[in-house]
Amino acid sequence: MQLDGKLAVITGGISGLGRATAERFAKEGARVVIADINAEKGETAAQEMSAGGAAIEFIAVNVTDESSQQALFDDVVRRYGQLDIVVAAAGISSAGYVSGEVSTPAEDPEDNFLFNKPIADWQRVLDVNLTGVAITDRLAARHMLALGTNGSIINIASIAGKRPLPGAADYCVSKAGVIMLTTVFATELATKNIRVNAIGPGFIETPMTASIRQSPEWVQTVMQMTPMQRFGQAHEIANTALFLASDESSYVSGQTLYPSGGMYTG
Repeated sequence: MQLDGKLAVITGGISGLGRATAERFAKEGARVVIADINAEKGETAAQEMSAGGAAIEFIAVNVTDESSQQALFDDVVRRYGQLDIVVAAAGISSAGYVSGEVSTPAEDPEDNFLFNKPIADWQRVLDVNLTGVAITDRLAARHMLALGTNGSIINIASIAGKRPLPGAADYCVSKAGVIMLTTVFATELATKNIRVNAIGPGFIETPMTASIRQSPEWVQTVMQMTPMQRFGQAHEIANTALFLASDESSYVSGQTLYPSGGMYTG
């Protein structure tokens, strides 16, 4: 029960890494609020995860809209009077990605190369993956400071922030931005008793990587990049988030951990 009595907010919490983290935190005693843009799927996910008695509820949010995120955090603090942990897990792999659904790969990979991709697609990915995380971080910090909380903020980055992936320039740049955002924000909050860290997963078995795992060519490419020769599991990322959320990491801030099967060793 490492998180007993804690209140955690997880954006992008209805599927993939966010959902696995919510379930792990709840098992460790935390009350968890999952937030996502799809209200119907969010309510269903919260009901499914709470079936065993876990304290998990859903609040709708659009992470690209600061007023929407403001309402989320205001609502949480008003209800519970605390905010201890925030995980910024909302993210998209491409402009057309829908949370929890399997994306369809382009027939010609070069269609996704930067010189062919509409700039609106680039902007959409950065709006969600980078600006959305920045909004989450700053509002989380403001509420934690007002409450006098010794808080932990955890951003979900990606190995793509360190390894270039052709056809995913927008995604790679957004995640590289999250890594630097984490470092800078942690430095700004170092004297405020709020820790800020990130996780840079490798290729994990989630809906976001389903199309990759269905392609023998892509699987071969991933295995060539991954020394451990396997896809990671969502619970392995959730365990990393648990470490960063708990007092076990009380002297850790400004770091990005890379559970990536050896793909990146610093």
